[in-house]
Amino acid sequence: MNERNSGMEYRTLGKTGLEVSIISFGAAPLGSEYRNIDESEGISAVHTALDLGVNFIDTSPYYGRTESEIVLGKALGTVNRDQYYLATKVGRYGLQDFDFTSNRVIESVDKSLARLRIDYIDLIQCHDIEFVDLDVVVDETLPALRKIQKQGKVRFIGITGLPLKMFRYVLERTNVDTILSYCRYSLNDISLGGLIPALEDKNVGIISASPLSMQLLTNKGAPDWHPADNEIKAACVKAAEHCRNKGADIAELGLQFALANPRIHTTLMGTANPRNVKKNIACVNQRPNTQLLAEILEILDPVRNKTWTSGRLENN
Repeated sequence: MNERNSGMEYRTLGKTGLEVSIISFGAAPLGSEYRNIDESEGISAVHTALDLGVNFIDTSPYYGRTESEIVLGKALGTVNRDQYYLATKVGRYGLQDFDFTSNRVIESVDKSLARLRIDYIDLIQCHDIEFVDLDVVVDETLPALRKIQKQGKVRFIGITGLPLKMFRYVLERTNVDTILSYCRYSLNDISLGGLIPALEDKNVGIISASPLSMQLLTNKGAPDWHPADNEIKAACVKAAEHCRNKGADIAELGLQFALANPRIHTTLMGTANPRNVKKNIACVNQRPNTQLLAEILEILDPVRNKTWTSGRLENN
């Protein structure tokens, strides 16, 4: 990895030993997951992040149904491979299309390598494992990925999803290098914190995504498809309004709050807008206003750590 941006902070991603920027680039928006994007704008967003010291990028074949990987491959085509660490995923390919069989994940890795135009993937992750039988992931998927690892196509292996219970289940039965948790370390839900000691015991890298709880903690508010119940949504609307009344932006406060936890190695922020990339990265060197933070946490206290069901009931 080349000389790092002095304004960025880096942390060691558990047993991987990778020194990753504490804010990282979530590439789902490159697949027009949330709005139709202009490809050149998305490519510019990637380059802006790299120029400002971000060195960890996360994507998946699922995002834009391969479009995110394709656009990211174009963006990285002009970037030296030692400038970034790249994570992608296997197992989820559509809203209800899950396949964690060994043959499919082996094929999936090869297709991702081709779309991303690279020779190896730094971190391959099993995507949203709560939707399937976890024993398949433990007994079939992860062993298949370890074989690919020995071939040099991937360096490290992780698992991702929403319910924290499933991480404990897998960690009790096998070893993984990283976990990616989303919407579980934010102003309204800090329950990932309860899992951190178990992760640290095994030196597992900790990646937190969606620190704004999939737009709950924004002035725009939750999109129509958001799975949170009305109580959670109403509390977040109230918190956002309180921030505005104090001349602040809840999205900035939320990101500052997430980045301030030194035990979380990197926090993923997804955007295909270069201006938003700069705005997000500026939060690295900002600490949240303690008085305002206390007021917001009090507003959100009635819904603290409340979440929603994702995947199979037994995995929640």
